[in-house]
Amino acid sequence: MKGHRSTAEYEARGGAVVAEATARPSGTGRGRIWDGAAVRDRVAAMAELDPGLQRFGSSTHRYRLRPPLTEQEVDSFEQEFGVGLPESYRGFLTDVADGGAGPHHGLIGLAEDLDDEDAVYDLREEYRRPGFLATPFPYTRACPGPGKPGTSDYSVSGTLVIAEYGCGMFSRLVVTGKSAGQVWFDDSDWGGLSPGPDFHSWYSAWLESAG
Repeated sequence: MKGHRSTAEYEARGGAVVAEATARPSGTGRGRIWDGAAVRDRVAAMAELDPGLQRFGSSTHRYRLRPPLTEQEVDSFEQEFGVGLPESYRGFLTDVADGGAGPHHGLIGLAEDLDDEDAVYDLREEYRRPGFLATPFPYTRACPGPGKPGTSDYSVSGTLVIAEYGCGMFSRLVVTGKSAGQVWFDDSDWGGLSPGPDFHSWYSAWLESAG
């Protein structure tokens, strides 16, 4: 069985490893977006570079990836909630992992059981409300929060919380609506909702970042 590449190999090859791990399909339709083995190798190399878990969020996710989901498990989720998950996120779930190491304090697994005392528990459970995910997310531009000035009374329907930043801030994947596939930053206490890149670019940027 092939082992992890060494940290030195990653440093020597530079961005080539990340490009290999996150290569997009060249054809149309549902194709393979992620190279799961290459992503896992890259995360292992990142862990080698940060043995003391000094990088922001690493003491939470500890550079560990959860097992991926099966196509049937993802199909079941989509059927239950009447949505189609964005392709890059769906591909990550089946080809790489159902959460774990990633931006902020890590990627929350779609099937992960959260402690009811976890800061993100209530927000993550919101998608279970009837029609929440299937209701299109209404925004394509930023929604200023109370500190802009603006309001915290904005809609987050059609989104799924995928990562916690801390201090009441979260990353949300837009599942339905014109912004579907993008990861928005949610800071309801101050900054409001801010648009971000698609999931593929969002996670790839974390893989590419220095330790």
